[in-house]
Order: sequence, then C-alpha cells, then structure tokens
Amino acid sequence: MKEEIAILIAAGKGERMRPVTEKTPKPLVAVHGVPMIETVIGGLLRRGVKRIYITTGYLGEQFSYLPEKYPNVTLIENPEYTVKNNISSIWAAREVMGESDCFVCEADLFVSDPSIFDAKLRGSCYFGKFVEGYSGDWLFDTDASGRITRVGKGGADRYNMCGICYLLAKDAKTVRDAVVEAYRGAGYEQKYWDEIVDENLSRIDMTVHPVPPSSIVEIDTVAELKAIDRSYENV
Repeated sequence: MKEEIAILIAAGKGERMRPVTEKTPKPLVAVHGVPMIETVIGGLLRRGVKRIYITTGYLGEQFSYLPEKYPNVTLIENPEYTVKNNISSIWAAREVMGESDCFVCEADLFVSDPSIFDAKLRGSCYFGKFVEGYSGDWLFDTDASGRITRVGKGGADRYNMCGICYLLAKDAKTVRDAVVEAYRGAGYEQKYWDEIVDENLSRIDMTVHPVPPSSIVEIDTVAELKAIDRSYENV
C-alpha cells in the first residue's frame, strides 16, 4: 500500500447553516451522533492513510480533541480564513502538500459509506456523483478519453463534485506550486482552490472517479441537515 496523506479543509464559518454553526464549526456538527469530519477521518483511516492534516480557522480550538483521539491527525491553523477563500487552506498546508499522494477533502461531508475510500486509485481524480439534467453546482467537463477538461460551475448531464479529490504526489506539487505563485500576485484572495486545479489541467491528467449518490452527503443548510437527521427538527 502506498503511503498517502490527506488534507481536510475545515476553516470556514459555515454561515449557511446558522444558527447551528453559531457555536459549533460546521465540520463538527453531528449527523446521527457523529461529527461530519469524523466520518471523513473514518474513511481515510479505513484506507490506511498515514497522516491527516486538518486546516482550522473558525472556532478552531474545538478541533483540539481530534489529535488526541486520532494520533495521526495534525491540526494546521489557517489564520487567513476570514479574508481569503479556501485557497488559503492549501497555502496553510503547503509544507506537506506534494510530499506524498494526497487526498484533499472538504471536512463538512457526511460519508455514509466509508467503503468509497477502498478504491484503487491509479491516477489523480475527483470523486463525482452523476447528475442528470442541468446543475448549477461545481462539476466536470470531460473529453472522450475521460480526462477532465474543466472544473467549474454549471452544466447538464455531468459528474458533480462531491468534496473529495485525490492527487498523485507530482500533481499535488503542481497545485501547491501554483497556489504559491498565485500568492505572489493579486486577485487570488477569493479563489477556490479548485479554480487553481482548473487553471492547471493542461499539466495534470485528472479523471472522475464515480461514487454512488448516497455515499457522500453534502449538507450546506439547516433544511438539508433536518432532512437527513430528524433530531434537528426543532432548530
């Protein structure tokens, strides 16, 4: 088994899930009794990922129990989370990104089927869920060979992003270096890190790894939280 690492992006405020996130960072919101971030960690540990780095920001002190519970977890503070988009979390983790094959995961996912992490991944890829018809969410255009040609918002009958990316070490280094280069200029502050991937697709051979729609649930609003966990009905 190759030695792999993971970077979990957990710095954001989760404002669309207020009032639940007023006192709890979104990745630590429990779904069926388990904090969402721990469903991601559980899948990564099942795979045998050696080191897991979590970039924290909003209410970051609440994540401090995780390295005690999971000895291979390390917290990395992202002090820029209030003024820059999630590109700042890749910047915060730049010293470790590129050293090994690497998962980059949103930390506010509810992984209902951790076996999705068992897949034999031979190249860099995004996990994707196929959506029929038009979707305004983040998704992928692909060519006839299956290579991703665009990472962006809006399209019909496409695989949609579901918050998990896998990068070979050389490709993780390419993304890291591109983020470092962006930081030397202006206008990068509100970029998503996935936009950096999109800008470098000519240098990265990315494909989509399909996963069942029910295996990963992205919960962005209180209404979506209530729909999956009835204990929040009175929120």
